[in-house]
Amino acid sequence: MPGGTSRDVTRELAEEVPIAIEYNGIGYAVLMATPANIEELVLGFALAERLMSREDQVFSVDIHQTQQGVIARATLPPERTHALLDRVRHRASESSCGICGVENLEQAIRPLPLVKARPQADRSAIFRALEGLQQFQPLNARTGAVHVAALVASDGKILLAREDVGRHNAFDKLIGAMWREGLGWGGGFALLSSRCSYELVEKAVLAQCPLLVTISAPTKLAAERAAEAGLPLVVLARPDAVLASDGSLFAQP
Repeated sequence: MPGGTSRDVTRELAEEVPIAIEYNGIGYAVLMATPANIEELVLGFALAERLMSREDQVFSVDIHQTQQGVIARATLPPERTHALLDRVRHRASESSCGICGVENLEQAIRPLPLVKARPQADRSAIFRALEGLQQFQPLNARTGAVHVAALVASDGKILLAREDVGRHNAFDKLIGAMWREGLGWGGGFALLSSRCSYELVEKAVLAQCPLLVTISAPTKLAAERAAEAGLPLVVLARPDAVLASDGSLFAQP
């Protein structure tokens, strides 16, 4: 405070709990996440892990609260059993000694499909979405500790958003919600309140997102993976300027 004074402030703390995900009775992963929109998290995570695709029917998820955390049990269709068991095998070896061996390195950086959809949004749509993003961050307003992932229409209107303590979880929740509700990108884009890591690029590509916009900069690997898949990036997105993946800097008109 000015003049060296101080005052007490009460702020809500963001919840972070372990969420154990089971697919077809097989323990698959434990995620540290905000305990909300758990079904959407499990759906989006299955897409990101390539256990399912958006063309598949949405599956069921049973949520069980325990003293230690949450158990989410999902049922995948029988034809997805082979993909599940193959991925479990690789994840088991990764968890024991990190990413080791040629086979696991290939699993870590797997080939990505090409993004077929093209964005229809212009720079003004990005600035409009940035101006309205705070309205879709009620949990962050109370805690100052969570990320948001938003589905934005081509005109810059935010259609859907999800928050979580983890940036990956927030994006999985958004993608899972879109899948459950039958929503597509419609020429719009994803807006994330985080840096652009390669994992987020991969999630965007697998969800066939036409354009990924992030608040902070990308890693080199993220930029390379996006270029390989044909995913346009807009990074360092601020209310007054944004940076395109080709190096172009756009200022707010």
